Amino acid sequence: MQRTVVLTALAMLAFAGNSLLCRIALRDTAIDAASFTVLRIAAGALVLAILLRARGARPTAGGSWPAGLMLFSYAAFFSFAYRDLSAATGALLLFGAVQMTMMGFGLFSGERLGPAKLAGLAIALAGLIALLLPGLAAPPLLGATLMIAAGASWGVYSILGKSLGNPTAATGGNFLRAMPFAAALGLAAMNHSSVDLHGAIYAVLSGAITSGLGYALWYAVLPSLKATSAAIIQLSVPAIAALGGALLLAEPITMRLLIASAAILGGIAVTMVAKR
Repeated sequence: MQRTVVLTALAMLAFAGNSLLCRIALRDTAIDAASFTVLRIAAGALVLAILLRARGARPTAGGSWPAGLMLFSYAAFFSFAYRDLSAATGALLLFGAVQMTMMGFGLFSGERLGPAKLAGLAIALAGLIALLLPGLAAPPLLGATLMIAAGASWGVYSILGKSLGNPTAATGGNFLRAMPFAAALGLAAMNHSSVDLHGAIYAVLSGAITSGLGYALWYAVLPSLKATSAAIIQLSVPAIAALGGALLLAEPITMRLLIASAAILGGIAVTMVAKR
């Protein structure tokens, strides 16, 4: 039990770390969003390929091209969004969009929501609208739209991943399949690219540690958790990102963000624990 708690905590720190590393790289170094995306995906592909080889598995044995495209889309939208968003706001929008996408897929597939789940969904949507309403504390519209697109891409990626077998093998294969798309992005943005040492280090850490190893760690601990528990535990990621942004990046935590966070995360929690 203690091992499960420790590994779960490390996985959540890794997920929040992605937001912090991306934000600090794009805010405080010379690296551009496209270059950050390329280096992140390349580093993740490399570390997962090494991990799979060490286990005697072929790195391209798992995964699929559609999932690889969704992984790339998530990473690209994520990076471009963090040019304008704080770590906390970005993580909240990302997590909210992921859950909304997966709930929407469930409804489209014929899943029926009871009164409690509908109420939770309404609360979460109200919180998202409140966060995005115009005002001094509202996040930039373009950045928010890009992060919602990143969350939708990750939601689709998660849905596709349910049918791909071994999660670690699938993740490694998907990172490798995301590489051609990342290379195309890098070529398209070549005339505007900018990379410095610190930005490159942050991108590699994001890809190799908080993405590649972070995902593998999460998949390793998932069998020890109930599905509902695993979903609710991920509610901690925006809170960790907000705390890290305040402590490490001196980012303010506004009242609007606190209220929207309570509504979005609380509403999602209600839908997760409500009886079918």
